[in-house]
Amino acid sequence: MTNLALDPATRGRLRFSFEFFPPKTPDAEDQLWTTISELASWNPDFVSVTYGAGGTTQAPTLSTVTRLLEETPLRTASHLTCVGATREEVNAVVENFRASGCRRFVALRGDPPTGVGSSYEPHPGGYRNAADLVAGLKAIDPDFDISVSAYPEKHPESRDADADIDMLALKAENGANRALTQFFFDNDLFERYLDRARARGVDIPVVPGIMLVQNVQQLKRFAGLCGASVPAWLEAAFAGTEDNPCARELTACEIAAAQIADLARRGVREFHLYTMNRASLVNGTLEKLGYRRILPLHLCAA
Repeated sequence: MTNLALDPATRGRLRFSFEFFPPKTPDAEDQLWTTISELASWNPDFVSVTYGAGGTTQAPTLSTVTRLLEETPLRTASHLTCVGATREEVNAVVENFRASGCRRFVALRGDPPTGVGSSYEPHPGGYRNAADLVAGLKAIDPDFDISVSAYPEKHPESRDADADIDMLALKAENGANRALTQFFFDNDLFERYLDRARARGVDIPVVPGIMLVQNVQQLKRFAGLCGASVPAWLEAAFAGTEDNPCARELTACEIAAAQIADLARRGVREFHLYTMNRASLVNGTLEKLGYRRILPLHLCAA
């Protein structure tokens, strides 16, 4: 295997954040909290918890965020969408999260109620889009820490690349603290996107989202919904691992580590990891980059 370890000075400069999704079953909840327990020792910059379409996971997201804030030292952000709700309804949700101690949000528009690919119409009396939601959050509390989304391969509903960058610029102008990108696998795409954003005047951090691949077919479904591409080389890398979870996990960790290492050499210093609620994927990726810590023994150790 390729040596992907970064030099100590580079490792010391990198910062990571982790994304989790709220559990739907008791078993999934157990797995999530085992994952959080393992990953907390990496001291991430922050962690975020996703929020289902139209707020469908509002209760489990709030529960997960509250528990993270009460039981761990982790800086915790909740995802928040504005689709299908009035401003007053969204603001009430924000107040519920603020009452739990949450001061960090990932502000998203959300998918149309009729499904991805259908035409989006703002709710009457609602926030028009994610940029409008950012402004609304800052009006509630100027000290909120707000992340927003960014799309190196263009949001599938954007008219063109320029319109997509214009929306990112408006999010930044309205007070966003950083942008977290949709996952991608071609680092040149990210670099070109960042150049366009900087040329447009976007000066907030644009943090690459790194997908830790658990299942290629699932990944392709995700990619189809968000306008990302899955290169042929990635599919080929996982060929023959369908019935070998250890080999599949090691492949996923090596791909993610190689992507991070290349971006780090290009000067990127912050990374947002889509963990899929799997500690072993994060642990394996960071270990391949040369980070070390005391970890529970697991069968898929590299």
